[in-house]
Amino acid sequence: MRRPIVFWTLGFFLLAASASAATGRVIKVLPHFLDLQGRHALSPSLFDRDAYQAFLRDHPEQRSGIRFDVQWKVQGPKSAPLKLRIELRGSADNALPSRAVLETAVRPGLFSHWTSLPLTGDNYARFGEVTAWRATLWEGDTLLDEQKSFLW
Repeated sequence: MRRPIVFWTLGFFLLAASASAATGRVIKVLPHFLDLQGRHALSPSLFDRDAYQAFLRDHPEQRSGIRFDVQWKVQGPKSAPLKLRIELRGSADNALPSRAVLETAVRPGLFSHWTSLPLTGDNYARFGEVTAWRATLWEGDTLLDEQKSFLW
């Protein structure tokens, strides 16, 4: 009598596990200013990187863009292509706020991944200062996770 109950319970859990969709996380978002040579740091040291970012923050004439480094992870079966999107709000020289969207297709693996999305050149010059950002991870049209700045 107990065997059918055990098999039904085991079957239920196996069916529930196979029917689950992909789960994803945006673990960390690091916005970095880029200098005129495209560098975000002068050496591999984290202390030096933070010091150089403070210098670039205070000297906008030395910047050529901004890059968002995003750490993300996806687990489970995927039913649609994955994409990583950064939405930006900023203040340009004119009175209207500026908006931009950076997006790239990503491929999952066993571990977390880092993906870089840059805003450089004329697009960065027209955009102005970034005031808020939101990083989202999508599976097709389904939002898996997001991380946003305080002012979003």
